[in-house]
Amino acid sequence: MQIAINSATMAVEVCVKAAVGAPGVLGDCPFSQRVLLTLEEKKVAYQMHLIDVSNKPKWFLEVNPEGKVPVVKLDDKWVADSDVIVGLLEEKYPDPSLSPNPEFASVGSKIFSAFINFLKSKDPNDGTEQALLDELKPLDDHLKSHGPYVCGEKVTAVDLCLAPKLYHLEIALGHFKGWSVPENLTHVRNYMKVSI
Repeated sequence: MQIAINSATMAVEVCVKAAVGAPGVLGDCPFSQRVLLTLEEKKVAYQMHLIDVSNKPKWFLEVNPEGKVPVVKLDDKWVADSDVIVGLLEEKYPDPSLSPNPEFASVGSKIFSAFINFLKSKDPNDGTEQALLDELKPLDDHLKSHGPYVCGEKVTAVDLCLAPKLYHLEIALGHFKGWSVPENLTHVRNYMKVSI
């Protein structure tokens, strides 16, 4: 999939994390990926700037003194924070709508923090693995009842937030702990196949 349309005349510019050691390759930031996926789903043309976060360009720090990614330029104004960016993109480009059913807006919202805690854990008996499973099981149950996506048949902003995080969960835990989403969580596994 081609992620960026490179044209200096694009109304939307987006700064995202470059890969460590490969400044010309998209990096491993689920928040940057969420914004890019939103732009792609909405078919908004944009210019992408890959930012080496260990060697941030001067121009980037001038427009974004905090130096965090992602950052998007909309209507000549630089905006940070993926939650804010996605909300603004939904307002400015309402079609197709990615707004989720409000009842399902927080589905899976605690998975990423549980994943990070398990990833950082050095004690296999500290309960962090079970805490992650305790977050994944309700997602599995939800997808069984409402899937294939969080809000049914259509991709929404919830999926664009959750999918990159599940991708990072699978890659990082597989690499560092030899762990993957258990086979019995079939709906989560199927969701990961269709959404990542």
